Amino acid sequence: MWFHHCNDKACCPGDRTGGDVAGKKRGRLTIDLHCHALVPAVEALVAGTPQKAAEPQAMLRSMGESSVAHNNASMLPIAGPRLVRIEQRLSDMDAMGVDIQVLSPSPTQYYYWAEPDLAREIVRGQNEAIAALCSQHPTRLVGLATVALQHSQLAVEQLTHAIRVLGLKGVEISTSVNGKELDDPSLLPFWAAAEALGALVFIHPFGSTLGERTATHYLVNTIGQPLETTIALSRLIFGGVLDAHPGLKIVAAHGGGYLPTYIGRSDHAFKVRPEAAGNTKQAPSEYLKKIWFDTVVFDALALRHLVDRVGAAQVVVGTDYPFDMGSYDVHTLVDSTPGLSEAEREAILGGNAAGLIRWNKVKV
Repeated sequence: MWFHHCNDKACCPGDRTGGDVAGKKRGRLTIDLHCHALVPAVEALVAGTPQKAAEPQAMLRSMGESSVAHNNASMLPIAGPRLVRIEQRLSDMDAMGVDIQVLSPSPTQYYYWAEPDLAREIVRGQNEAIAALCSQHPTRLVGLATVALQHSQLAVEQLTHAIRVLGLKGVEISTSVNGKELDDPSLLPFWAAAEALGALVFIHPFGSTLGERTATHYLVNTIGQPLETTIALSRLIFGGVLDAHPGLKIVAAHGGGYLPTYIGRSDHAFKVRPEAAGNTKQAPSEYLKKIWFDTVVFDALALRHLVDRVGAAQVVVGTDYPFDMGSYDVHTLVDSTPGLSEAEREAILGGNAAGLIRWNKVKV
């Protein structure tokens, strides 16, 4: 797991005070659409499985010994409790000036390797726990589900139950599933169900498929994870999923990775390479205007470029709470982004997300 401990107030939610954000918030609705919760009961379900036992060695191979050691020694004791302690979460939200968190499962609990029976229990445990938290704090928390994407029909059943019975607003998924890309034909029933249900689909990577190339300097996260999102979005665009399901509400973590920055190359391929254009009706840049992107880009100029590329209406606040690669001072980031109108700032901070999750603003 990737946890964090430092003394940088712009980085650590636990080191902030409510006074830091009082002037920045100015009464503007602020919704954090990228934050995580961990369900301890799920860990009990997977304990003793060969796949869970293999995790430590897999972590060593993917991120290297120094990053694993730093996580275990410094980050887990600080961020771990924030994944499970609701009072700490609410206190941190107040300190950051966040009115509402949209909870999604910790990506460490995807467990796409699980067989159907275990997958049912894992998903049930996660979704019911998140729904319970939201019901206990209905003015502060909204929930996203998880589904067993490795079992497509089961995933459809789980998503339907999460939306219609548990009252969750959508689902978090990874950027690939056991080597299958998100445009794999086996996942088409899931995309059809997500569109029909009006479910928000939050795409968040876990790790990197680059292997040992990113196993030093924490490149597995710093570079690897944004690249995974770039690939996932590109597959959805070029694979025709967004054309087949134009009503999908997709939110991409970490500002969509590198795709918004370098979309011109994709547009060029669309023009000159028939195999790139084959399943795509429009230039790739047009699809970016139909996807939402979070603000975990760390830099006001990067946020400015993202807004220029996709439009302010397609950008939502994210913090990546409570991990070290999060971006917690969202009001300063938005307020310091050049050229934004007050209406655009309010939309990015909360208005856009409120529409995605169908939030009743009277509650706040």
